[in-house]
Amino acid sequence: MKPLYFTRHGETVWNVENKICGATDIGLTERGHEQAVLLGNLIKEKLDAGEIRIDWIIASPLSRAYDTAKHVAEITGLPLRAEERLREQNFGKWEGTARNGQQFRVDKRKFVNSYEGGESMLRLAQRIYNLLDELKKDDKIYLIVAHNGIVRVVNSYFYDMTNEEYGDFGIKNCELKEYAF
Repeated sequence: MKPLYFTRHGETVWNVENKICGATDIGLTERGHEQAVLLGNLIKEKLDAGEIRIDWIIASPLSRAYDTAKHVAEITGLPLRAEERLREQNFGKWEGTARNGQQFRVDKRKFVNSYEGGESMLRLAQRIYNLLDELKKDDKIYLIVAHNGIVRVVNSYFYDMTNEEYGDFGIKNCELKEYAF
């Protein structure tokens, strides 16, 4: 079995304001930068102790994820590259609206829905599953730095989930998750 590590970007202003970021490029708050540095130090400690191995960091090109990844790369010395397929889902008309809005919670369980100008869950899953299939084939161990919508798809790649579990799944900013191929 080969591990895969995943973390979500640090805190953004829209996270604090409980807004859907989606494909909108929202930067990190000062706290978000601090979270990324703490994450980098945690990963470095685990690498130095031999608890984990990571060969590459791949990150969403959106600034909140890429800047988080840059902090981790600078602290650990790991190579970093942007991966377009890790860009957060485009939630169309829902971008910038409340994350806990009742209609959004209903709509995000409609996997073919493109959110009036956005991207469907099915198309999102296709690009993430294709990427994971590629990462599985080589001998490298990766840390993915991306978004809550992306970790939802990654989790569904490794575990069976109901539509409700999928819609409700998420992780905290800079939380480190481990999966196994």
